[in-house]
Amino acid sequence: MSETTTDKTNTTRVPGSPSSAVATAPASLLVTEHGKTTISDAVVAKIAGIATREVSGVHALGGSTARAVGAFRERIPGGRTNHSQGVSVEVGEREAAVDLELVAEYGVSITDLSTGIRRNVIMAIERMTGLSVTEVNITVQDVYLPADDENDDTDDTPRVQ
Repeated sequence: MSETTTDKTNTTRVPGSPSSAVATAPASLLVTEHGKTTISDAVVAKIAGIATREVSGVHALGGSTARAVGAFRERIPGGRTNHSQGVSVEVGEREAAVDLELVAEYGVSITDLSTGIRRNVIMAIERMTGLSVTEVNITVQDVYLPADDENDDTDDTPRVQ
């Protein structure tokens, strides 16, 4: 028999080679004999954004411009929170790569924060989609200080009359 055969475990036997020479492809539940499931980039980005926000020490996602636009959008009646703000993804048939931009809270170890974010994002995406996450790249754009929210002017008198 000189043709390539594939069994149900996605193992391909190469013709003319010993039985130990097997090329193994990663199994995917998204492509079956009954059809193919395609997951949109927007879905993966939303999952990654929610999973990132769940990690303690993340103040916000996105750079300053994205956060300003997001805050404006939330103030509009009927406006919603953009869960994928600050998240970019590339999604293939079996794999996904994620890029995150975020603001960390002051005092949090950025290395520990990154480790926790990667763990949470990978677990959420792989559990919910069946995709294998190849990488999660994190860019810390800023550090949040609670004093940033306070006004320097504590009294209500105008500075200019």
